[in-house]
Amino acid sequence: MIIITGGAGFIGSCLQAALAQRRLDTLVVDWLGSDLKWRNLGQHAPARIIAPEELDAFLETRPDIDAVFHMGAISETTARDADLVWRTNVALSQRLWDWCAQNDTRFIYASSAATYGAADKPDLFVDDPSRLNTLEPLNLYGWSKHVFDQHVMAGLKQGKPKPPQWAGLKFFNVYGPNEYHKGKMISVVKVKYDEVRAGKPARLFRSDRPDIADGAQARDFVWVGDVVNVMLWLYDNPTVSGLFNCGSGTARTYLDLAHAVCDAAGAPRQVEFIDMPDSLRGQYQSYTQADLTRLRAAGYTGAFTSLEDGIRRYVQTYLATENPYL
Repeated sequence: MIIITGGAGFIGSCLQAALAQRRLDTLVVDWLGSDLKWRNLGQHAPARIIAPEELDAFLETRPDIDAVFHMGAISETTARDADLVWRTNVALSQRLWDWCAQNDTRFIYASSAATYGAADKPDLFVDDPSRLNTLEPLNLYGWSKHVFDQHVMAGLKQGKPKPPQWAGLKFFNVYGPNEYHKGKMISVVKVKYDEVRAGKPARLFRSDRPDIADGAQARDFVWVGDVVNVMLWLYDNPTVSGLFNCGSGTARTYLDLAHAVCDAAGAPRQVEFIDMPDSLRGQYQSYTQADLTRLRAAGYTGAFTSLEDGIRRYVQTYLATENPYL
């Protein structure tokens, strides 16, 4: 059996779909709630679903688990409850690491590009663990992911027990189907599509930096299917361990993204700039680009989907259809 924490969420449910296609037995740890989040699993239900608060008791029964994919987290970059974020993003991750180490179970977890903070040049997005302590995340979420990365590396350096395989994936800006429950944390692609579909211009934040033009803020936008492919490759290659960037390897501007959404939706390229909210000023990453050198050196040869192709697929195969779920 494979455990997927956050398995009803965005990336977790896409991973669940891929594992179900392989006919692998999975257990999802998540809350489905009373809205439509259950539809993320509607076409590929796991063998079992348990609530997060039941996980510790379940693990105490010492079940036979092949691998844990730890995708569950408080992922809001504007989160303010530091105690809750610590318990969820750090303490739970530490317990799962220890359990996997003690029970000879592989452990693959979600880190984040938010750990890079205000980095704004390609050579600053290097996932070399020796540079880990130089990173300065801009927000609580990024800090919590960074703290666990540091915990892992410190334990390895001290020779403490570790899972037989482990991998931390620094996800960049992931977009694609099954993200519809994420509220204000939904991808920019989906937000721009909704604006364009309503006949409005795609709205983008004005730059809060004098050296960057409006719309020229650039991020590494990565198709969710590519992220899942990296996780499947890790599962298929149990000798590979490490902390790896997981993005497309290419920075694209928000103006590129807005134009790609308009094109995919068959709408005119209309863009409007609005002021950045005060809550984001000083915490906004104006540039991200995954350095994939270490992932490639580890043996991953898979291609990454271009922004235009990924957005076209997302819009035309999912968002513009009656059933937008994977």
